[in-house]
Amino acid sequence: MSKYPELSSAELSAETLAKPVLNLSAPAHLPDSMVPSVSLLPTDKRLILFTRHSLRERSDGNGFTSYQLPLTAKGRVLAKSWGRWLNGNLPYSLDVDSISSPIGRCIDTAQLMQEGAGLQRSIAHQSLLVEPGSLVTEPETVSEVFKEIGVLNFINRFLQGNLEGTKNSYQGGIDILSLFYQHQPEQGHLMLAVSHDTLLSAFLAVMYDIKEVDWNDWPKMMEGVFLWFDDKPFIETSVHLVWRGKVHSRSVSSLLEDYYSSGYRQSHQSELLLPPEVKWN
Repeated sequence: MSKYPELSSAELSAETLAKPVLNLSAPAHLPDSMVPSVSLLPTDKRLILFTRHSLRERSDGNGFTSYQLPLTAKGRVLAKSWGRWLNGNLPYSLDVDSISSPIGRCIDTAQLMQEGAGLQRSIAHQSLLVEPGSLVTEPETVSEVFKEIGVLNFINRFLQGNLEGTKNSYQGGIDILSLFYQHQPEQGHLMLAVSHDTLLSAFLAVMYDIKEVDWNDWPKMMEGVFLWFDDKPFIETSVHLVWRGKVHSRSVSSLLEDYYSSGYRQSHQSELLLPPEVKWN
């Protein structure tokens, strides 16, 4: 059973929720969680879909995945049909530039989703959506450990602060959140942010304040979290997430408090990728 807690959709005002999606066939091979999540989305927000890439070739038995592994034929069809489905069933325009990990399967996922929506927009490569970047600071230190202990143990040790060569987990989460805040689309638009399972699983665990995940929590290929921010300065805002058909909210101030309480103080603030308008006293 998944460890993620939930907030009832009733905690969002009824007039802001999109109409439930009913009797609409989801694309083949799309994770079951995605259409129920769509029915909980608000209208007229600056919406972001932070998603794992589509179906790829298989990795080794320990979860180590070469950056060269491409999407499968089914994965390419899925990405394109998912983009088409979102464009046809959401009260949001996908006509906005995307951001992506610079790895081929992620770029291809973003491009194919755009094509499915009938679009051809820029796809900006973001180093925070791949490793090293979001979690890892010393790839030489981490690489052998990753291969030895496997991806699940790697993420859990990262979340527990027990892994050399990585960021503090809250720093990693805040960095990604800041990236999204700075790239919010216009109101009524949906921006794609395509990345990898390790980053998405770690980000969600930090947002939900979970220190250990299992395979039930792990994001499937082409599974993602919808998110949007309150219209406030970064350090005063909250992020709202729809993950696996449940709504959850987390304030940036609470994340920063957890970051400081884990041993990181004022002297470490410069390590956070904060939006340019944020000024520290």
